[in-house]
Amino acid sequence: VQLQASGGGLVQPGGSLTLSCAASKTLLDIEAMGWYRQSPGKQRELVASITSGTVTNYADSVKGRFTISIGNAKNSVYLRMDSLKPDDTAVYYCNINRTFRLPLWGQGTQVTVSS
Repeated sequence: VQLQASGGGLVQPGGSLTLSCAASKTLLDIEAMGWYRQSPGKQRELVASITSGTVTNYADSVKGRFTISIGNAKNSVYLRMDSLKPDDTAVYYCNINRTFRLPLWGQGTQVTVSS
């Protein structure tokens, strides 16, 4: 199973982007899906996650600006990012945690917030 992430790009401060991530096939054992990010010199950090029961969790730095959601097919996850700041610049990775299996990771998509 592979995860394909897309939607990154260059945006001005205050702008918006939506990241998308889809699994290559339907998964029946998903426990949670999420987005992480990593910028140069920093550790990868959790940005947002959502359980199969749609309970969400956000990093304090993105609360009120980012929204995570699951697609209708249940094998895709989205991250709507509003009011973007230069500090949001990073490579964003999608993640799927499954029951009794190793987590899946997408290939990463670059988000650059700059004027």
